Amino acid sequence: MQANRNRNNKKKIINDPIYGFISIPDEFIFDVIEHPYMQRLRRISQLGLSHLVYPGAVHTRFQHVVGAMHLMGKAINVLKNKGCEISDDEKRAVLLAILLHDIGHGPFSHALEFDIVKSVTHEDISAYFIQSLEQSFGSDLNLALKIFEDKHEKPFLHQLVSSQLDMDRLDYLNRDSFFSGVSEGIIGSDRLIEMLAVHKGQLVLEEKGIYSVEKFIVARRLMYWQVYLHKTVVAAEYMLIYALRRAKWLARKGVDVFSSPALSFFLNKDLSKQEFENDKSVLENFASLDDYDILQSLKVWSNHTDATLKFLSSSIVNRKLFKIEIAKEPFSHKSITSVKNKLLSTGAFSEMDLSYLVFSDKLVNKAYNQKFQNINLLMKTGEIVDLSEASDNLNISALARPVEKYFLCYPR
Repeated sequence: MQANRNRNNKKKIINDPIYGFISIPDEFIFDVIEHPYMQRLRRISQLGLSHLVYPGAVHTRFQHVVGAMHLMGKAINVLKNKGCEISDDEKRAVLLAILLHDIGHGPFSHALEFDIVKSVTHEDISAYFIQSLEQSFGSDLNLALKIFEDKHEKPFLHQLVSSQLDMDRLDYLNRDSFFSGVSEGIIGSDRLIEMLAVHKGQLVLEEKGIYSVEKFIVARRLMYWQVYLHKTVVAAEYMLIYALRRAKWLARKGVDVFSSPALSFFLNKDLSKQEFENDKSVLENFASLDDYDILQSLKVWSNHTDATLKFLSSSIVNRKLFKIEIAKEPFSHKSITSVKNKLLSTGAFSEMDLSYLVFSDKLVNKAYNQKFQNINLLMKTGEIVDLSEASDNLNISALARPVEKYFLCYPR
C-alpha cells in the first residue's frame, strides 16, 4: 500500500441518472478513475450498435463501471453489518476490481472481441491493464487483481465481481433498461443486495430473497431477447464484424485501407495472449482504440474502391441494415446458396464478395447457468439449496436450459 497518499482528501461525487449521487470512496480510487485507461471507457459504448434500434441506448462502459462500483460499496456494507470480516484493504480492492472489470473491452464492446484480437477475451485484457496500472499505483492493484482472477482466499469477493448474481449484472440490467426504454429489465437491486450473505466463504442469498432473484433471472432472459440479441441489433453488429474482416483481408493483401494508427496496428496482424504479455506496445495500442476509430474508418470506407467494403460500411453508417431470418434449426448450405444466387441475379452485387454479405450463425440465451457459480439460497434451516431446486416457479428450471436460435443475414 502506498502510504504517501491522502485517502480522505476532497470528496468526489458523480451524479448518476440511475442512483443519484455516487460518492467516490477515496482519493486513490479517484486517481485510478482519472487514468487514461479508465477515461477510454467513456468512448466505448455499453450496448454496441443497439442504439440503431433503441435510440436512447448511447450510454458508455464508463457509466456502467462507476454504477457497479456504487453497488459494490452497498454490498460490502451489508455483508460487514452481517458479521462478515472484510478489511479496509479488501474493501478498497474489491471496489477497484469491479471498477476495472470491463477495462479490457474493445470498440463496440462484445461485437469485435474476437476480430480485433484473436482468442483473447476482454477479461484477459482487463487483467493485463490491471497489471500495468499496478506499476503506477502499487500493491492496492495487486490485491484487486487477485480478487478479479479468483485467486484471493475469500471466494465471495470474486463472486461479487463475477458470478450469476454479481454487481456487474445488477447494474447493467437496470442501466440498460433505463437507456433503452425496455422496462422488462428493471430489477430490485437494493433488495437483492440486502439479501446477500456469506456461508463458508461463498456468496449466498437469504431464502427470503427468492422472489426477487426469480424476477432478476426472468428480467435477464427478457433483456437478452429484446435488447442484447434483438435481431436487428444482431444484424448490425455482424455487419460491423464482416466490415472489419473485409478491411483486414484487404490490408493483408496490400490494399490501401484508411485507419487510425491504433486500428492499423490490429488490422495488419493477429495478436495472441503471448504477444499481449510480452510486448508492451500491444496493450498501449489497444488502449488507444475506441468506438471513434471504428466510426471514423466506416465513414471513410463508405467511399472505398473495394465494392464489398464500401457497401458494408455505407450500409452501417446510413442504417441500411440487412434482413435477418431466425429459425430453430441451422440454415442449410442449400438455403444460403439460394440467397446468394438471388442477390447475384439482381446484378447489383456482381462485383462483391458474397461471403462477406451473406452469413449465418447461432444465438444462445441462457439466463441461469447452473454449471457457472450457481445461485445458492441460504434456507432458514441453515441448508444451502440451488435456486432452481428451491424455487416454486417452474420458469427457473426452464430458464436453466439454454435456448438456441439460428439466423441468416443478407442484404435486402
